[in-house]
Amino acid sequence: MALITTETRGVFVIAVTPFTPTMEIDERSLDSVVDFYFDKGADGLTLLGVMGEAPKLTQAESVAVVRRTIARAAGKPIVVGVSAPGLAATTELTKAVMDLGAAGVMVAPPPSLRTDDQIVAYYRNVVEAIGHGVPLVLQDYPLATGVQISPGVIGRIAAALPSFVMLKHEDWPGLEKISALRRAEAEGQRRLAILCGNSGLFLPEEMARGADGAMTGFAFPEMMVDVVRHAAAGELDRAQDIFDAYLPLVRYEQQRGAGLAVRKYVLRKRGAIASDTLRRPGASLTPQAIAEVERLLDRQARRLAALG
Repeated sequence: MALITTETRGVFVIAVTPFTPTMEIDERSLDSVVDFYFDKGADGLTLLGVMGEAPKLTQAESVAVVRRTIARAAGKPIVVGVSAPGLAATTELTKAVMDLGAAGVMVAPPPSLRTDDQIVAYYRNVVEAIGHGVPLVLQDYPLATGVQISPGVIGRIAAALPSFVMLKHEDWPGLEKISALRRAEAEGQRRLAILCGNSGLFLPEEMARGADGAMTGFAFPEMMVDVVRHAAAGELDRAQDIFDAYLPLVRYEQQRGAGLAVRKYVLRKRGAIASDTLRRPGASLTPQAIAEVERLLDRQARRLAALG
């Protein structure tokens, strides 16, 4: 399987982890959702993210999910989230998934980091632990981690660690950060691939600022694929028109504590998974929330039909 590089582009869907109604990993649904993502045009997948319910899996289950997904992906690149409170667990999981054929690993900074020097030192320690040959994705998600990483610090990490090849950009507001990084690259800083998260909520603007694609888990991955494709071709109005048709559902998914339940409900409705079960702690949608989602889906279908 090919490794990710600084030139990686496209859409890497953050994959859900399907469970049976009794909360066991649903292997058949794991196969079907992997097929679904690639059938809708995804270039790769990212496993064991927050939306993959990674904290609710054992280490053995995590490895099993990666093994089955890589086998099903038939050579498509699979990035694996390996963040953990300590580097021992990160190193163990990294070795396991890279041996299975992962394309790289993603690591978020721990909430304990307070200074720029601490952030740079942490990622030096990560690379020393997992190995300089493992492609690294830095997950920049301060809304969840509380760690603010400036463009200058990202540049310092890029200069110090050649295996750091991709930024998963989830800062908010973060458009200026993308512009700052691309300006720095034009002035000689090493290039990084930039794929963006936050359910694609700012994807048209992020692409216009110089992002290379998306790394998030919206239940209609074909939207992200089309937006990225048209934006990369300079067709920004078409990209925006497509995005606008899906925006109400993207917005609805942004609700903290409810977004994954919405995503799994829609994926089940689309036939990608058999059950929308979340592992505890996690609640399913209420009847009123389901009615709201159904209304948004109906309106979305009408807007797409009108768009042509």
